[in-house]
Amino acid sequence: MGRQVIIIGGGASGMAAAIMAARQGAEVTILEHMDRVGKKILSTGNGKCNLTNLFLEKDCYHCSQPGFPMDVLECFGVKDALDFFEGLGIVTKNKNGYIYPNSEQASAVLDLLRLELSHLQVKIMTGCQILKQPCRKGRRFLIQSNYGDVLGDALILATGSKAAPVTGSDGSGYCLAESFGHRVITPLPALVQLRCAGKHFKQLSGVRCEAAVALVSGKKTLARSMGEVQLTDYGISGIPTFQVSRFASVALARKQAVRAILDFLPAKSKMETERFLTERAMQMPYLKTGDFLVGVLHKKLSAVLLKLSGIPAEQMVAKTPKSAWSRLADQIKSFEAEVTATNSFEQAQVCCGGVDTRDVMPETLESRLVPGLYLTGELLDVDGICGGYNLQWAWSSGCLAGIYAGGGCFVH
Repeated sequence: MGRQVIIIGGGASGMAAAIMAARQGAEVTILEHMDRVGKKILSTGNGKCNLTNLFLEKDCYHCSQPGFPMDVLECFGVKDALDFFEGLGIVTKNKNGYIYPNSEQASAVLDLLRLELSHLQVKIMTGCQILKQPCRKGRRFLIQSNYGDVLGDALILATGSKAAPVTGSDGSGYCLAESFGHRVITPLPALVQLRCAGKHFKQLSGVRCEAAVALVSGKKTLARSMGEVQLTDYGISGIPTFQVSRFASVALARKQAVRAILDFLPAKSKMETERFLTERAMQMPYLKTGDFLVGVLHKKLSAVLLKLSGIPAEQMVAKTPKSAWSRLADQIKSFEAEVTATNSFEQAQVCCGGVDTRDVMPETLESRLVPGLYLTGELLDVDGICGGYNLQWAWSSGCLAGIYAGGGCFVH
């Protein structure tokens, strides 16, 4: 009989680990506390499942040990993930570097993962509750659960983070890791909306527009991103907001003041914007200022920017002084709001923080503290930007852990 491998957590990294361990000839058991495995996969890529991304650089991941994510990805990268998908029967499509299943159905990806688990005779125990902290019994791991005792030669913790707890990520894995002596960097919401102070947001609710978002604390710019921003009644959302949100989480946790500065004409410089407005005023002197930005910016947004610039909506453009266009350019290019909080873990796609990667070997995902213990996926202090990077992290870390926990060795 092969090695016995226990995996706590049946998400993307846990299922990948189970498949790879079983392919090494191991006897694999997944312990999952939800009623089925892989629930979080169904919500990835807006239900289309953005499996990975062909564009992969160090800046795509954040970690307290900056080199760790790429060290792992050098051992099992995008090409290896594509081979893994092909082996499952997933036909992929490339959309400007973003890789999706050809059917663009996350449910199809989950179905094929589950079919492969069944084919490999992986035992899945759903509704499984861990009754006591896992421990060593001789050289083996003992898990006491509501199903009884489960023994294994290797244990993989693939429990996820605290993000999106409705899918099963309740943060319980952090305590499991700590019981083996691992340090946990405080988990915080990431890829999440930002709540902002300001009476104008209720008026701006529902506006979607192209913009650049910069996060600033004191004189330091924490992060920048650009794309379609969504303005809500409580603050800002959309992919650019998600991309910078982890930096807001960390700064706010340190009690630092954070401001969001939005640029609603990112293709133009401040000088170009001011010149554009001045020339537009000369071209359309017959308009009321309330109509001045029609065709340039969303009407709700225009009304707020004009008000903040001190320009009455009923005033004629011809009677508006040139200095007003300079003030309007300032507001268009540097709309500022105080960030008061992020939305909660319930709305977050992932977390920043997690198990300290200094105590994990990147080549195998094995613990440096406890031989035979492996840690994968969002449980670790690694978070990727939007675009398939967090799923790639799940595949890479899960597959490597599964291979080595199962007694194998991976060669590209």
